[in-house]
Amino acid sequence: MSERLWNANYCRVMGANFALFFAFYLLTPLLPLYLVERFDATKDVVGMVLSGYTLTALLARPFSGFLVDTFPRKKVLMACYFLFFIFFGGYIGATSLLLFTIVRTLHGAPFGALTVANSTVAIDVLPSSRRNEGIGYYGLSNNLAMAIAPSIAIYLYRLTDNFELLFWLALIIAGLGMAVDSGIKMPKMASSQERPHNQGAILRLDRFFLLRGWLLALNMAFFGFCFGVVSNYLAIYSKDVMGITGGTGTWFLLVSLGLVASRLQGAKGLREGHLVSNATIGTIISSFAYSIFVIFPNAFGYYGSAILLGLGNGHLWPAFQNMMISMAHHNERGTANSTLLISWDIGIGLGVLAGGLISEVVSYSAAFWTVAIAQIVGMVLFLVSTRSFYVKQRQAISDYSSEKLY
Repeated sequence: MSERLWNANYCRVMGANFALFFAFYLLTPLLPLYLVERFDATKDVVGMVLSGYTLTALLARPFSGFLVDTFPRKKVLMACYFLFFIFFGGYIGATSLLLFTIVRTLHGAPFGALTVANSTVAIDVLPSSRRNEGIGYYGLSNNLAMAIAPSIAIYLYRLTDNFELLFWLALIIAGLGMAVDSGIKMPKMASSQERPHNQGAILRLDRFFLLRGWLLALNMAFFGFCFGVVSNYLAIYSKDVMGITGGTGTWFLLVSLGLVASRLQGAKGLREGHLVSNATIGTIISSFAYSIFVIFPNAFGYYGSAILLGLGNGHLWPAFQNMMISMAHHNERGTANSTLLISWDIGIGLGVLAGGLISEVVSYSAAFWTVAIAQIVGMVLFLVSTRSFYVKQRQAISDYSSEKLY
């Protein structure tokens, strides 16, 4: 444990990740309003325009995992960051709804690739004895950006009534993040040819998806499904069912605070290698959060669930990410990261579709009861099958044989 966690390279990749998500969340809450005011877009058009970003991000993830595991990771990282950066300029120059839609849709690809590349580089620059703990702290940069950026964006818009200012600010911040990442010095890594089963067919499925982690991915899709419903239909549900208006920003802020608190509190367990224990705690707390949300349709259930959901996901996410990575060889880390993110994205996408369908056919209450049930099913799946599956798969990876499982 004498190895330094907060080395210069790790601090750089953390700072660059904060800039990445700060630029992203700076625009996210106000883009629907921009489309309506600037292009007079209808609600269904707004939904289609914004969904393109998620779709291309999802499509890019498996290929980005392949790229960072096949080519020099820093070169891939810088190429992805440059594309992510330059697309913000496209928003400024988009003079029609069609052009904006094209820019926004294409922008999702470098975002999806960059999140994989940056997190994989973070793993590479961490000392092996502090890797579990470092991955847990790494997520703090996402959480802090999510907590701060939307509030700053809304404040600046109310102050200036100028969307273009936000586009320029996002462009500048993304540029700063790219500059920070450019200073990272990568450790020397073995080539992908060193692993026997990677020789031969370069386009095998296991180059795009970590097959030995399939059950972890399936389990994560359940949790993504739940968050997909809540994050997209929260405002409507809280207004129509709970009578709470204007509390969405506070709800997400409380989630962010819960995420930060749990990542800090769970760092000791990750440092000691108690991945399964942290994941178990996270799934149970998250199940309580979604259950409280639907059982108590009032301010107590609304804001209480936000804190608990942050605490639960803050334990769950780094534990699952560490478990997935610990089942991968060092030259599969990009694939492991992309596999987890793909499963989360698929879950969110299914949640958005199912939430809209159930609320249309039955009610929003039925949609959120479905969320609570799905989370409990995901928890049971983890406790009954995924935990033992992980232990068996983990024991087969000799590179990590000395790490504790509990």
